[in-house]
Amino acid sequence: MSPTDVPANPWFSWDYVVRNWADIERAVGQHVSLTVQAVVLALVIALPLAALAHLRPRLAGPVVGLAGVLYTVPSLALFALLAPWTGIGRTTVLIGLVAYALLVLVRNVLVGLRGVDPAVTDAARGMGYGRLRMLVQVELPQALPSVVAGVRVATVTTVALVTVGVVVGYGGLGQLMFRGFRSSYHAEIMTATLLCLVLALVADVLVVLLGRALTPWSRSTRMLAESST
Repeated sequence: MSPTDVPANPWFSWDYVVRNWADIERAVGQHVSLTVQAVVLALVIALPLAALAHLRPRLAGPVVGLAGVLYTVPSLALFALLAPWTGIGRTTVLIGLVAYALLVLVRNVLVGLRGVDPAVTDAARGMGYGRLRMLVQVELPQALPSVVAGVRVATVTTVALVTVGVVVGYGGLGQLMFRGFRSSYHAEIMTATLLCLVLALVADVLVVLLGRALTPWSRSTRMLAESST
């Protein structure tokens, strides 16, 4: 066979996208839903854990340490360990993604709570705020910028980790990548890779915008600081 007889295998192919749109759409849907669910679940777990560690400093070490241990387990090994108990598919991937997001979120929530200005908490205490009320109404709102920063890191990291879920049969865009590598189909590999990058960028922008909407006072404070200088 002469070189001219070898089928073209480009890295970029709009024809591939058109012909495989249904597969691409399904993979993107899986990827987005897994990312959103994993980050939301991890945040729901991380908030009370970090709050408990903040209220009971002796528990901070064990809480952060446990999250750190989960984070150090290689993703492939974690999915393999979970598979006998949770089966092959979405549940296993989701549990693994939540476990990896926990460390980032717990750390950032805890840092945010510890970074609240003592003058603010002293004022709240002087107004008769109890410990729990102060946590919910004063400290957590003040810690939001740090929480949002943690959510940004966790979200972008989760977008990347979803692809590894292909090892247990549910990897979103990772399934297209794996199929492309197995068949040496360049366009399939590149399309899935670029879509992962786009998803990470869009998710990061959305979290930033959400953070600004939730913390309008931080923007006002920054503007006042800039005008005073």
